[in-house]
Amino acid sequence: MKLRSVFLLVFIIILADQSVKIWVKTHMPLSYQWDFYHRPVSRYDRGIKVLGDKFQIYFVENEGMAWGKSFGGYWGKTALTLFRLVAVIFGVFYIRSIVRKNYHPGFIFCVGLIFAGALGNLIDSMFYGLIFNESTTEHVSRIFNSPGYAGFLHGKVVDMLYFPLIRSHYPGWIPYIGGDEFEFFSPVFNIADASISVGVIAILLFQKRFFRKENPKNESTVETNSEVNDTMQVS
Repeated sequence: MKLRSVFLLVFIIILADQSVKIWVKTHMPLSYQWDFYHRPVSRYDRGIKVLGDKFQIYFVENEGMAWGKSFGGYWGKTALTLFRLVAVIFGVFYIRSIVRKNYHPGFIFCVGLIFAGALGNLIDSMFYGLIFNESTTEHVSRIFNSPGYAGFLHGKVVDMLYFPLIRSHYPGWIPYIGGDEFEFFSPVFNIADASISVGVIAILLFQKRFFRKENPKNESTVETNSEVNDTMQVS
């Protein structure tokens, strides 16, 4: 797999991810916000139904960690974004290395997916606070309408894809949570998150194929026409 093919893949994912995020950010108010336990707070029925109740577009924001949790306030957010920036820079050199070493095309493709997803969310964290107004449950945000809602490295990651495939309740006999609402699949995510997840899962599923070692070829013996006899002397 050629290096330009990998970066074409990355470009396509970034373009799709950022296009959807910018549209959602500038056309939808926040659908709801997360508390520390990833429960919706101030939820509003403002989602767009794509496939009925099974696939909806909701607009939520998070600090960039899994499940929308924050990390250590201002400096924690700075450290998190810088760490992701270093990881993305490392990813550029790593992709170049595995392409030059002719790794399995499937593995290179998966690494490209992970890299694209990481870069997509990093763009949010680095720049969205500078170029967007604050989004609320009442008003949509505007782009390039200063001042922004946060400084450099402190933007929020935009999520919108919501697949509540099953909605039910836990059986009443289960301690503590019996009778509570149960929902699968509850996380709201974005294209970048999906790209990372697909890449990681594919590597785990096909790792034997990606890292299979070829059996060494049998070395051919050297034949000579020389006659070996007892009188031959080796000096």
